[in-house]
Amino acid sequence: MTDGRSCKVCNFTRQKSYGVVVPTLDDLKKKGCEFLGVNPSDPVTVVLEGDGTIVEDQAYFLCLPFDTMFMLLHDKETWAPARKSKQAPWWNLALQLKQDLTSIILMSEGDLQSLVEAPCSELASALGFQEKKAEELQETLQRVLDRREEERQSKELLQLYLKAVENEDRQQGATNVDMPDGVEVDSASEFMSRTLMVLKGKTSPETRLSTEDLQAVVSRGLEAMQQVLGWDAGRTAALLQACKAELSTRLQQIQAMQSISGTQQDSSKHREGAGTATQGSS
Repeated sequence: MTDGRSCKVCNFTRQKSYGVVVPTLDDLKKKGCEFLGVNPSDPVTVVLEGDGTIVEDQAYFLCLPFDTMFMLLHDKETWAPARKSKQAPWWNLALQLKQDLTSIILMSEGDLQSLVEAPCSELASALGFQEKKAEELQETLQRVLDRREEERQSKELLQLYLKAVENEDRQQGATNVDMPDGVEVDSASEFMSRTLMVLKGKTSPETRLSTEDLQAVVSRGLEAMQQVLGWDAGRTAALLQACKAELSTRLQQIQAMQSISGTQQDSSKHREGAGTATQGSS
């Protein structure tokens, strides 16, 4: 019987590593899966942690030095060079997304920007995605950042506008913006002070409002919005319909992200089941 060899085994993120003593390559796979929490029935690939060399031959395994670090890869995981966290701030964010894609909603703009700027191939490896899908994710994140920047610029312009209005007579200011008598921009409605400029002065304003403001517009209804805007019923109804459609689209995007992880897991299980059935019939 071959004497046991001391080895080290880690997962593809290098965040978990264990020391084991095993006589064969197959035993390394079994023990590695056990320590790393991988289903022992799942197919795994053993590579050298240092350079990603695939290790499949028992004789080659026995020629390697004691305490060699091996990496176990399963599913769509791929080897990537070790990196320092300070050189790749997006890495931990990518691992967080791998666990739950909807966590992207809670990320700061700095976090999103670091994911956009990450090398596409390395991001795909970290997420377990195909490179094309990682590229599409980065494009989506860039659109989110662009939209937030537009919203910020709109709010800055609105603040400048409101400061100018404060220096005028309140009643005169209300007349200038075509508001009904007795309604003041500054105090009568917090909603109006945040969104009036965008609604009345922008094309496709529904794409420029935050989700919170969209919900506020939709919840007020036709009559209230018609009075606030000073528009006719047809024009106001068209705006409300556009806001409802935009709000629905955003909610669908969130639901789609939530379903991606479940779909991937189901597909993975299906492929594994098909592979098992094929082996059983052979």
